[in-house]
Amino acid sequence: MNVVDEIYGATGAMVLRLGLGIMWIAHALLKWFVFTIPGFAAWLETQGIPGFMAWPVFLLELIGGVMILIGLYGRYVSVVLVPVLLVAAWTHVPNGWLHINEGGGWEYPIFLVMASIVHILLGDGRFAIRSKQNLILRPLDEK
Repeated sequence: MNVVDEIYGATGAMVLRLGLGIMWIAHALLKWFVFTIPGFAAWLETQGIPGFMAWPVFLLELIGGVMILIGLYGRYVSVVLVPVLLVAAWTHVPNGWLHINEGGGWEYPIFLVMASIVHILLGDGRFAIRSKQNLILRPLDEK
């Protein structure tokens, strides 16, 4: 059975966790400082999404990003945030594939969905504050 090296696997999971956490925090702060929450709410309404969802999305992204960053049940937070990314991808589909297109395409949100799924599967990795056992650190045939 081929098992990923414990130290490199746990370190890789940590690097992924740190990157995802930073991305979520930055994404939330973009809504706060650049778009503003009222501006984000107005944009959501143009997408057919109720504007009142702006605050919950902002808070999920900010608090979730911090939790992922520090490794506080990060894999479970990723489970909660994947639907946010799927909705983001859906809103960007009309803009095309490339995220550099006007209005942003769907490639970046879909990549983040996949990275989040990897985070869910691998766990939080090294130096997490509070995490369940990382799946990568034990052979699959072990119970």
